[in-house]
Amino acid sequence: MELTLRFFANFREDVGQKELEREYPDASTVGDVLESLTEEYGIDVFEDGDLRPQISIMKNGTDVVHIDGRETSLSDGDKLSIFPPVAGG
Repeated sequence: MELTLRFFANFREDVGQKELEREYPDASTVGDVLESLTEEYGIDVFEDGDLRPQISIMKNGTDVVHIDGRETSLSDGDKLSIFPPVAGG
């Protein structure tokens, strides 16, 4: 299946571009995709085996925390957006 991966702020810097089109095996999960990105680019999204709570991972505009977290299933054509922690005041 083909996914569109979108990166923001420091994750965009890590990857070197704002968007990638990638092929993944059918039945891949958000966790599978993020593990491959961690290995390839060193993106730090995991804490104790789960998604870091201050990171936002959006599948087609919905935070995966409100779906099945790292076990969220993906389908051909899905868009996965990865946002780092946001700070401000």
